[in-house]
Amino acid sequence: MSKAVSALNGASFEGFVKVEETGLRGMITVRGDLDGAEMSAAVKAATGAQMPAQRKVVSGDKGVVAWMSPDELLVVVDYAEVLETVATLTTALASSHALVANVSDARAVYHVSGEGSRDVLAKLAPVDFGKDAFGAGDIRRSRFAQVPAAVWGNEDGSFEVICFRSVAQYVFDLLKVSAARGGEVGFH
Repeated sequence: MSKAVSALNGASFEGFVKVEETGLRGMITVRGDLDGAEMSAAVKAATGAQMPAQRKVVSGDKGVVAWMSPDELLVVVDYAEVLETVATLTTALASSHALVANVSDARAVYHVSGEGSRDVLAKLAPVDFGKDAFGAGDIRRSRFAQVPAAVWGNEDGSFEVICFRSVAQYVFDLLKVSAARGGEVGFH
């Protein structure tokens, strides 16, 4: 059996801000009735988190849950725990019309940190990254240049960017170029 590796093997760049590929992360797509009691109980059992509100990310003691669409969540856990978490969710949702899929190896995640993080991201995505419009726990699905991505704000002012593994190098290069040149857009 081969050893799992992240898309860019922990690549990082430091310029105007710091951009780091976070390495292997357990990621699970869960689709179903997000208003249902079974879904809330399954999410709580798997992550310790409550159901997130629309366009929000919440943390529990075993993972993070991100609202992705009216019938879709992204559950983020330690890579070593992903199969156990998939089993927990699948069992808890067995009597519901739901989908639980391990997408860990199909995604790449970047951590963007530093005072100019909002400016770096604003140059790439048509999202209002102003502090009053986008704060900790907020998530948006959008496009970074020409590819789909999701971004959420952390409590410490940093951001997580998730994209498909197939475009990992492209998104990293976009973030690097944006981080290398500075060029504030006014979101400090």
